Amino acid sequence: MNAVELRGLTKKYEDFEAVSGLDLSVSTGEIFALVGPNGVGKSTTLKMIATILTPTAGTISVFGLDTVRDAARVREVISYLPEEAGAYKNLTGREYLDFMAMVFLKDPARAAEAVKFGVELCGLGDKLREKIKTYSKGMARKLLLARAVMIRPKLAILDEPTSGLDIINGYEIRKTIKQLAAGGTTFIISSHNMAEIEFLSGRIAVINKGKLLACDTPAALKAKFSTQDLEEVFVELAG
Repeated sequence: MNAVELRGLTKKYEDFEAVSGLDLSVSTGEIFALVGPNGVGKSTTLKMIATILTPTAGTISVFGLDTVRDAARVREVISYLPEEAGAYKNLTGREYLDFMAMVFLKDPARAAEAVKFGVELCGLGDKLREKIKTYSKGMARKLLLARAVMIRPKLAILDEPTSGLDIINGYEIRKTIKQLAAGGTTFIISSHNMAEIEFLSGRIAVINKGKLLACDTPAALKAKFSTQDLEEVFVELAG
């Protein structure tokens, strides 16, 4: 069974079709990237997989569960981090992790274990005692990423996962994603950072105007367009 399957996925807003007949599959434990220019349906697709938006047509299956019919059960096995995610700014970082762990896991013992992992992931140290409203953008993003993966979801959906992070912190987050995927977590990520996409992803889907243009490994895409630069592939397909 694939972790995720999209079949004929379509999303319309009155006369505008944001996503048009998308067919994709993602294997368990795969890091799958969705790339394309701004405003072409990437975030809309991620939100439909995360059960936040309902498709106009087509289906999405997450570990065999339909995202419309079985939405509540899907939410039990996924975690979603949008590009413009926010946190409760009057909580400390640690209070936020504690609160979110209980929201997702309910069980105090499991929540405590998740928070321990989240503290390690975010690497904020004593800053976790301070209120989130005092955090820089990079610090807040690290906290939010920790929240998204500390519960060890079967599927993590990450929109621009390292947005706002410096080189070192971005590298550490990418290593963590790789390690979690090796342990069986499936990732769907969207990013404009082609170096990040190439480092992380087993396969890349390029979309434009809501339609799938190509889906293959980074190496195969570069070979097809006779280039060593993934950005050139992107420009050729979506430019």
